Order: sequence, then structure tokens, then C-alpha cells
Amino acid sequence: QVQLVESGGGLVQAGGSLRLSCAVSGLTMDKYRMGWFRQAPGRERDFVAGINWSGSYTYYADSVQGRFTISRDNAKNLVYLQMNSLKPEDTAVYYCAAISGFGDLRSMAAYNFWGQGTRVTVSS
Repeated sequence: QVQLVESGGGLVQAGGSLRLSCAVSGLTMDKYRMGWFRQAPGRERDFVAGINWSGSYTYYADSVQGRFTISRDNAKNLVYLQMNSLKPEDTAVYYCAAISGFGDLRSMAAYNFWGQGTRVTVSS
């Protein structure tokens, strides 16, 4: 059974940092590219960051470029999202997801497995 479990969310002041983790089980992690998405209240789920199988290539939404960093540790079956210089508009539920094929990392429809999400709230 495939499981993706996010952790590390919480309440932080604007300008602060958080590191989200995604623990992956039930699949061979180095055969999957990984992504982080987020969904703010009343809005659609949006792409945040993606990473290829080895971690050698990363991709970011324009809104987080330069502030967020995605990384992975295949030996530990973990994916991370380091979030710095947080803004109130970063408030959302953050989801980890895994994609087995060569689909568009920025497209929700391309992903095979999803976590349940972790909530991030940034106060002004």
C-alpha cells in the first residue's frame, strides 16, 4: 500500500521559515518524480515545486522561486520542502505527490499518488 505522509506544517510569522517533510512508503522512490502542491481556502490546488528521480533537477512556481527549495533523500524515502521568507499568501494546505511517468510535473492530473496534506499558516 502506497502512503505519502506530510509533516512539518504549522503557524509561523511572515518572514519565517518552515521545512515540510513527506515520508513515502510502498513504492520504489527512485522510480518516481515528486512534487509539492498547495491549496489555499476557496482556491484550486496549485503546483509549488517538483524534483526529478535523482534530485538533480528541480522546478518551481514563479511565486516561490528563490524562497522555497525542494529536495529528496531516496535512501530515507523522504522528500522535503524548505520554505523561507514566508508570506501570508503562502498560507495553504501543502500536499506531497508522486508521479511514475513522464507527465508534466506541474499538472495535478499527471500524479499517481497523493498525501493527505499539512496545513501552513503564515501570519502577518
